[in-house]
Amino acid sequence: MGATLELLRTERLRLRAWTAAPGDLARLTDIYGRDEVTRWLGGPPTVPPAELVARWEAVHARDDRFGCWAVERRDGVVAGTLLLKPLPNGVGEVEVGWHLHPDSWGHGYATEAARAVVDRAFAAGLPEVYAVVRPGNAPSLAVCRRLGMTPLGRMTRWYDVELEVFRQMAPAVVD
Repeated sequence: MGATLELLRTERLRLRAWTAAPGDLARLTDIYGRDEVTRWLGGPPTVPPAELVARWEAVHARDDRFGCWAVERRDGVVAGTLLLKPLPNGVGEVEVGWHLHPDSWGHGYATEAARAVVDRAFAAGLPEVYAVVRPGNAPSLAVCRRLGMTPLGRMTRWYDVELEVFRQMAPAVVD
């Protein structure tokens, strides 16, 4: 995968591969070093940012439908990460998720980026997409609702912690 690979664009955002460039690594360090972000993720990453980038490249290399991409605003600032990847211990289930820097909260970026990636996933043939959210994370629960995802209740199926689970089914194809 090329370091400048652009996944897609929306009206206000560009989704692209994270890179090992100093600016990207600094932004990753800032985002994932903040308690207000990582408290909803089960803690900060256990590997340095450059290794995160390499792992995310590997996810995309295995199946180009999946990845963890930088969500870049029009002003060039990376708002955060948007991910689409198989759920652990799942049987083909795929999750969409978002981890945004607090300076990018409240602007609809998570919803806009997630909607674009979910639409792309459905166009690539995925039948459904899940979102898993820690209870109490009201902003992410609101994103799931804005995306039109169906709440399925709380489950401990994938990450060994109780999470609010949402699912969106691909639109029916009409001939």
